Amino acid sequence: MTFDATFWVTISFFIFLGILIYFKIPQKIKETLEQNILNIKNQIGEAEKLKEEAKNILTEHEKKISSSKNEVKEMINKANEDAEKNVIRTNENFHNFMENRKKNAEERIRQIRIQAEKDIKNASVKIAIESVEKLIKNSLDKSELDKIYSSSIEETKLALKKKSS
Repeated sequence: MTFDATFWVTISFFIFLGILIYFKIPQKIKETLEQNILNIKNQIGEAEKLKEEAKNILTEHEKKISSSKNEVKEMINKANEDAEKNVIRTNENFHNFMENRKKNAEERIRQIRIQAEKDIKNASVKIAIESVEKLIKNSLDKSELDKIYSSSIEETKLALKKKSS
């Protein structure tokens, strides 16, 4: 009986399979694969948990961003309102200041006018007195002089009364 090479390959294959089974290599391979599968499942579960946490963190940050945007809008609105109030207040202060300056100017004009009237009255009285003195010096008739003096005093009094009222 001659055995050909296929026979010996077949025998070698069965011996190899026997050695594998004897040393429990298929079970070890199965256990290793099952362990790898379990590790992969755990990693997938952990990845899903991380994904959920990331979604939650993203949602929180989006809420914070939205809240921040609203706060910025409120701050801008408040700043605009404050600016408008400041402009209005400054405008009112300016108008009050100008009104006070106008009143002060009017008061100074009134005082200057009163002083001018007094100066005019004083000058009128001075001129009247000088006129009377000239008349007295140039006049020969004392009775006529008394008459002119009395009338000029009366005229001056009337003129002063008119101007003071």
